[in-house]
Amino acid sequence: EADRMFNMGFLPDIRKILRHVPAKRQTLLFSATMPDDIRQLAQDVLHSPVTVEVNPSAPACTVDHALYPVEPHLKTELLLELLRHTDTKSVLIFTRTKHRARRVGQQLERAGLRAASLQGNLSQKQRQAALDGFRDGRYQVLVATDIAARGIDVSLISHVINYDMPDTADAYTHRIGRTGRAEKTGDAFTFTTREDGAMVRSIERVLGKKVECRSVPGFNYRKPAAAGDREFARRPQEMAHRGRKRWMA
Repeated sequence: EADRMFNMGFLPDIRKILRHVPAKRQTLLFSATMPDDIRQLAQDVLHSPVTVEVNPSAPACTVDHALYPVEPHLKTELLLELLRHTDTKSVLIFTRTKHRARRVGQQLERAGLRAASLQGNLSQKQRQAALDGFRDGRYQVLVATDIAARGIDVSLISHVINYDMPDTADAYTHRIGRTGRAEKTGDAFTFTTREDGAMVRSIERVLGKKVECRSVPGFNYRKPAAAGDREFARRPQEMAHRGRKRWMA
C-alpha cells in the first residue's frame, strides 16, 4: 500500500534501502490509490516505470450514495439513530483517527450493538480477533481507520458509513468499494460538516452526479454540545436540510 506508507513517513526508510540494492533491479510498487503527489514520489524512486492498472478506481454502480449533514458533536447520536432504523447486515464505519475509532466502537458497544474497532493501537492478535469476528458475524459493526481497514475482504458488507469525511476522492472510492460487491447492492452514507464542502464537490465529480442530502426524521439536529466536551467545543448552528442545499467550506 505505497500511498499510505509514503504518507506515514516511510519514504526516507525506502530511500535508505535503495542505497543498498543494485542499481540495476526490478522494483514493483503496489497501491490501491495513487494520488498525484504519490505518483511523483514513485517517479523519483522507480526507473522508467510501467503502470499496470487493474479495474481503474471508479465507484461501483451497485452502491447507493447519501450525505447526512450534521454538527460534529452529534455524529455518534446520528449514527445510532441510523443503525436503529436502517435494515443492515454488516456495517463498516470509517473514522479519521484511531482514537475516534476506539471511542465510537466503545459507544456502540455500550448502546447494545455487537461492535468492535480496528485501529493502530491494537496488537496484531487483537486486530485479527476483531477482523475474524466481523467476518464470521460475531460483530455486526466494525469501526476502523483507513490504514487499519486495508486488507478487509468481507463480501457481505451491506453499508459503509463515513463517520469522518475521507481526505481524498480516491480514498472515498476505496472505502465505499467494500460494499456492493459480488453482484450485491450496498449503501454508502457520509456524515458531512461545514468544512467538508470542497471534498463533497470532489466526490460528486468522481461520481458524475450530485449526491442526495438526507436527514433522519425526528432527530434533534440543534442539540448543543455537552458541557466540558473537549472534542466538539462549539455551539451548533442551524442546518440546511431542505432541497438541494449544501454546507460549503
